[in-house]
Parts: sequence; C-alpha cells; structure tokens
Amino acid sequence: MPKDGVRENLGIRAYQLLKNDIIKGTFAPGEKLRMHALKAYYDLGISPLREALSQLVAEHLVVAISQRGYRVAPMSLAELHDIYDARAQLEAMLLGLAIERGDDAWEADVVAKAHHLNIVSASNTPEGLLAIWDERHSTFHTTLVSGCNSSHLLQVRAGLFDKVQRYRHLWLKETVFSEQALEQKRQEHSALVDVTLERRHEDAMAMMHDHLMTPVPIITEAMHQQGLA
Repeated sequence: MPKDGVRENLGIRAYQLLKNDIIKGTFAPGEKLRMHALKAYYDLGISPLREALSQLVAEHLVVAISQRGYRVAPMSLAELHDIYDARAQLEAMLLGLAIERGDDAWEADVVAKAHHLNIVSASNTPEGLLAIWDERHSTFHTTLVSGCNSSHLLQVRAGLFDKVQRYRHLWLKETVFSEQALEQKRQEHSALVDVTLERRHEDAMAMMHDHLMTPVPIITEAMHQQGLA
C-alpha cells in the first residue's frame, strides 16, 4: 500500500495531467471518462484518479453522472460570454488599482515582463511555441495587475482564470500560430504598457477590458467550427 505522501503525490499528478488534457481538448466536452481507459492512459491507479475527478467536478471541468461515472463538462457560448465578461471587468478594476498603488519596482517589472513576452522566438514544435508564449503572456498580465497589492482580489482573479482556460486554449491556437494575430497582440500589449506607465487610469482600464474581450469572437467561431456551440 502506498504511503500517505506517495498517495498524495499521485493524486496531484493525476489531477494535473487530467486537467491539462481537458483544457487542451484531448478529452472532448461531453466525452465519457472511463476509469479503465484513464488507468491505462496515465498508468495510475483508481484512487488517485478518483481524487482527481472529484476535484475537477468541484472546478466544473468534469460532471459526475449518478451511477454512471464521469463526463467532461460541456462548453457553451453562454458560459463563454459570462466568464470572459466577468474576467474583463475584474482585470480592468485590478489594473486601475495597480496604477493607483504600484511603485517603481512594479513599473520596472511590468517593462521587463513585456520585453520577455515580445522576444518569444520559434520553438522546435508548434506546441512548444504555444506553451512558451502562453506562459510569458500569463506572467505579463499577472505582473500588470500585481500592483493592486490585494491578495484576496488576486485569488479571485486566479479562480476566474482557471475557469476560462478551456476557452482560452481555442483562442491560443488561433493566435500563436498566426503571425498577423501575434503582431496585433504585441501592439495591444505595448499600448497597455504605455498607458499604465503614464498612469492614465481610465484609459488603461478601458483598454484592458477591450483587450480581454477580443478573443470572444475568435473562440465563438472556433466553437461553431468544432461543433461545440
């Protein structure tokens, strides 16, 4: 029998692997998650997989079906619009607070993270480029709002970011693999940095809101094309 520490590590590993595959679309919305297939796919036992599935049910990425196991949670246009609107409203507010409260060190960090994002170069594989750009992009946005100096608000933000991940992945594939779309994002990020460093509170908030809502039409089209809407 595995020791408690080993069992806990296996549960965390199962959760991380399964969550990542649901976000990436390896398991489609509505797809049944059969325990024997998951055991073979991940080379993990039933206990850590059950722990992972229970946690993903709590995060609304998996649906428990009475006496019939689990399915990947469905996706919908209504949820897409609701989550993105909530996230854009919150992010704009947090940026406004960051502009009011952020110090010189925060400004320097914003500039550094923006530069780090801009110099992303081609990776060996498209998926590698996607992962690198997404990590740096997320870090840039987190740095922008970190100046708000509110751990509770940032925790709420992290929860919303988790909920939006499946939808974001559809947008990422359309954006990172398109040089034209990437250039548009570079310009938007540069403009965001400028108004933030100039402490133009209202302009920065409006720009952030619009920036975070731009993926919605792209995701909507992708969902229609993939039969998810």
